[in-house]
Amino acid sequence: MTVRTPGHSSESIAVRFRREIERAEAEGASRNDMVLRLTLNDADRLRRDRAVPIPDISYAGGTMRYLGVLVETGGVPQSSLELPTPAA
Repeated sequence: MTVRTPGHSSESIAVRFRREIERAEAEGASRNDMVLRLTLNDADRLRRDRAVPIPDISYAGGTMRYLGVLVETGGVPQSSLELPTPAA
């Protein structure tokens, strides 16, 4: 399941996805099961956002994480937070 929300021009990528991650977690999703799929431009904006605290972005084992959520960069026309598919 993918959560797509139109970006708000005055809202940073960091703020937008922090809100979406926190909402999904409040609804029962685990951050370990989420994937943040970012366009190349959005990933660059997130990395360069001086308002993002350093601990919010981590790099380990060749992967980037934002607030503990795996970030996959590129290959998408629009950035989105992908949530685990609910069990049937």
